[in-house]
Amino acid sequence: MAEAHQAVAFQFTVTPEGIDVQLSHQALTEIYRSGVRSWKKRIIRLKNSVITGVYPASPSSWLFVVIAILATMYTRSDPSMGLIAKIQEHMPVSPTMSTQCQAVVSAVLFSTMLWLLLIFTMRLCLKQLLSYHRWMFEQHGKMSNTTKVWVALVRIFSGRKPLLYSYQGSLPNLPVPTIKDTLKRYLESVRPLMDDAQYEHLTNLAAEFENSLGKRLQWYLKLKALWASNYVSASIGNNLLIQYHLFIFHLISSFCFFSPQDFLYVTPTPIQAARAGNSIHAFFLYRRKLHKEEIKPVSTVIPLCAAQCERIFNTTRTPGEETDTVQHWQDSDYIVVYHRGRYFRLRVYQAGRLLSPREIEFQIQRILDDPSPPLKGEAKLGALTAGDRIPWAKARKAYFSSGVNKRSLDYIERAAFFVTLDDDEQGMMGDDPAASLDCYAKSLLHGKCYDRWFDKSFSVVYYKNGKNGINAEHSWADAPVLAHLWEYTLAIDSFQLGYNAEGHCKGDVDSSLPRPQKLSWEIPPECEEQISQSLAVAQALADDVDFHVFSFRDFGKGKIKKCRVSPDAFIQMVLQMAYYRDQTTFCLTYEASMTRLFREGRTETVRSCTNESSAFIRALEGGETADVCRRLLRAALEKHQQLYRLAMTGSGIDRHLFCLYVVSKYLRVDSPFLKEVLSEPWRLSTSQTPVQQAELFDLVNYPEYISCGGGFGPVADDGYGVSYCIVGDDLINFHISCKHSCPNTDAHKFGAQVRQALLDLMQLLNPKQKEPNKTEESRPEIKKDL
Repeated sequence: MAEAHQAVAFQFTVTPEGIDVQLSHQALTEIYRSGVRSWKKRIIRLKNSVITGVYPASPSSWLFVVIAILATMYTRSDPSMGLIAKIQEHMPVSPTMSTQCQAVVSAVLFSTMLWLLLIFTMRLCLKQLLSYHRWMFEQHGKMSNTTKVWVALVRIFSGRKPLLYSYQGSLPNLPVPTIKDTLKRYLESVRPLMDDAQYEHLTNLAAEFENSLGKRLQWYLKLKALWASNYVSASIGNNLLIQYHLFIFHLISSFCFFSPQDFLYVTPTPIQAARAGNSIHAFFLYRRKLHKEEIKPVSTVIPLCAAQCERIFNTTRTPGEETDTVQHWQDSDYIVVYHRGRYFRLRVYQAGRLLSPREIEFQIQRILDDPSPPLKGEAKLGALTAGDRIPWAKARKAYFSSGVNKRSLDYIERAAFFVTLDDDEQGMMGDDPAASLDCYAKSLLHGKCYDRWFDKSFSVVYYKNGKNGINAEHSWADAPVLAHLWEYTLAIDSFQLGYNAEGHCKGDVDSSLPRPQKLSWEIPPECEEQISQSLAVAQALADDVDFHVFSFRDFGKGKIKKCRVSPDAFIQMVLQMAYYRDQTTFCLTYEASMTRLFREGRTETVRSCTNESSAFIRALEGGETADVCRRLLRAALEKHQQLYRLAMTGSGIDRHLFCLYVVSKYLRVDSPFLKEVLSEPWRLSTSQTPVQQAELFDLVNYPEYISCGGGFGPVADDGYGVSYCIVGDDLINFHISCKHSCPNTDAHKFGAQVRQALLDLMQLLNPKQKEPNKTEESRPEIKKDL
């Protein structure tokens, strides 16, 4: 209780002699410094809002315009064409103000209005320029004159040194595709999956929908697009996943959890507390850059929407009986740490400054050394966030809406992020490194089902041997946003902060730091029963997940590009071939594509199984000549690239159809066509985790400092989930998941099919290469200090 008393600025006691008041100078000092820190952040936010608000101009350009107008006035010319005189004529003035002073004030007002008009014009021009997407459809290496002019204009209107959110107001709105185009592309995508009778039935349903209900739903959707910056997010709330009222942990099957891993072959330090000290400090350095908007906007040729970055920290998903909500708080100066069934509140700011890595290590070690047992019902409390959402929503309302439980739950939900200190050791180790790597990935995906807080935007897991990783909830953002944070943290941890010779964080410790505060709970038996039920549901699903991780080192994107094909399209064809060899059929395939070229854009689906891909695979497996197969393969690769470009530029299929379905539910009308579309299972769900900050890692001098990427679970009970990460020019990492309960799927078997398909497709495109050694090497993990 001592830590709790330190947080109280004053106490008073009513006695017969009067009121006895006791002041805590330490607490008052902390309140004062916290207030100063809060006001500094408000001033920074205000400053950045002004800079972003006038972008692509700058605040100093206002002074330039004012001086220019005043200078022209003193040369006896009127650039306002009489507007300054009109302003002066109608401006309320003091009798003591001279005529010359009135003229100056009027000129300043005119200059300000002219400056604002110029900003509006520049932003409008930039928005129109960013709406041009023909450059994506041009042949690689060949740029049209129109695109060359466009590139020059974008550079002119983009300004200099943009902040993270500078482009937000200039990004175009997501367009609504036409019903006719969406249905045409949809029917084309399902043709290789259906026989003639099934396809004819679906075609008739689509025609009926297009000529009747579809027109009405499309009209409502276009109406919404007029006032909403993104018709998808406006139609379905924060995220597609948030509207599906399923329990979070079941959404392992719906890519709800993204689990990035640590370095594959290196552990910077074997000391758990030290690893936590460095990386937690790095997380807050990233958050500081985020608050100051110092992170460079992510861009392809043009900038991408950064709206998702706002919710990385201080964010949680709150359960509801109708639908869940995503809550975000402006700031939080602490994290919540879970260790051996106890929850601790650890403040990372002291006297207005961020604790050093060594000080955070010291505090983490205090938690590790704390011998206190968990309170009644506390140890497996996190299982509530892993089970069915409706019971969790009811339990939250019944047992966590007041008193000590509400206070402790608020601490968790308002924390910057969640930390788990795991007693297990993970990574590539032991006699079977490949199996241990699978175990490592599976642990990050779900842990023990109660030692993560699955509602938090992300939880960081630190293992006993110094390995770490992230478990992320998916409704608030997509994988590339978190991957950007993770890349920064890994690089700062190892290449900037580093460790001393003993493996501890560098620097000194202030031993007077207050101890981490252990959270208190009063869990009734009824709540304990619900915890047990939620744990049973989550554990059953976790035990059913089969996970396999492997690195492919025979070649990477370097050799693929030499064949003049897209690495992503190549891997998608590999997955199509692997699935066909595994199941002897084709399936509906999901590949995640981004729509962040548009404001508030999230994702769109690329349906990778096409007529072209299925024709190629049938030809190859049917023994056609290499020339025929090569021609069909290039046609399939080009088709995939075309679909990916369409998805990125707002002409996808699935988000449009889903929004039409949402509108139909609002209007309480049923569509047999939309029901059939949304009932189709995604038996192959795929996603690429891009490396966005390669400049942070020196893979030439430190080739072992590579991350294995991240993974997720299968969408369908009888399907596969595949995540892949292209690292450098010579490495591709794969995460493959499925369910043990399905007799027709096996993650390891599918992994072997993927590896063989990679070799076969490269042999087809580059027949002169030698057959590589097909036995995969397992490199031992090394521990290294920089």
